[in-house]
Amino acid sequence: MNITVLGSGGWGTALALLLLENGHRVTLWSYMEEESARLRADRENPVLKGVPLPADLALTADMSCVKGCGAVVVATPSFAVRSTARQVRDLLDPGTVLVSVSKGVEKESSCTLTECIAQEVGAGHPVVALSGPSHAEEVGRHVPTAVVAASEDRAAAELVQDLFMNERFRVYTTDDVVGVELGAALKNVIALSAGVCDGLGYGDNTKAALMTRGLTEIARLGEAMGGRKETFAGLAGLGDLIVTCTSMHSRNRRCGIAIGKGTPPKQAVEEMGMVVEGYYAAANAKALCDKLGVEMPITQAAYAVLYEGKAPQKVIAELMTREKKPESEESWV
Repeated sequence: MNITVLGSGGWGTALALLLLENGHRVTLWSYMEEESARLRADRENPVLKGVPLPADLALTADMSCVKGCGAVVVATPSFAVRSTARQVRDLLDPGTVLVSVSKGVEKESSCTLTECIAQEVGAGHPVVALSGPSHAEEVGRHVPTAVVAASEDRAAAELVQDLFMNERFRVYTTDDVVGVELGAALKNVIALSAGVCDGLGYGDNTKAALMTRGLTEIARLGEAMGGRKETFAGLAGLGDLIVTCTSMHSRNRRCGIAIGKGTPPKQAVEEMGMVVEGYYAAANAKALCDKLGVEMPITQAAYAVLYEGKAPQKVIAELMTREKKPESEESWV
């Protein structure tokens, strides 16, 4: 199949190489011609050092590359997903499947990214979210990985499963698009918070508590928005949370470490040199929990540190001394 990957960051590049390995004809699109020209000259993406770009991987900045494709993978930063989908709308062949591999929630509308894509490309183009614990650096080096393809269109989800799956990249399917996308977006907030705790010098106990209670918050909001609770115990929920909170591949965790060590949040984000999705997701998540009346104390605390200038130590003390309650809402019923 002819496939275009829109977005030549680390994740887009790793997936383009995976699809190429699976026998597809793949084009990797860059937002800027300078970026595409550099990739063509170096045959290597600097964020995936040591991973060569084969000669049969087409590299371009011309958006018309989506013409004639059976699938188009959207791998841009979350803030650019809607505008990218709008650009390709009139270039797509009928029935082309759109695969969203970006993670986030649109700030202005609180839409998930598959909703943004569907709104822009219109009917006739199935949209699938592909998500899970999957560092680009490891997928690029053929490290065994498992993810999930989510769509209300079963045939589209199974097509994506067939396109991507091989002996080192396993793909499951689900129809819980909301659960998969919210798990993917909101775990970045918890990962950034985990990094802050690392930067403060806290230990494994703290991180375990943060991850566990953070997952509870994510599931609580996800259910309120129509997701299923069991999805958050799966690859796109717990799986992605584990890998993002514990690995130094995670830019969200690394940014959090800098904040924990005293770097002002905005400066820490800028110094990363890459998009820190958790920073923006914290604002989106706070807006959602305020709008829906969902209790999310860790998310509220992260927002206070990132956007209101509160000291991390202060919000952690406030979290630890909140009113006493049972662990599960089902206890003592």
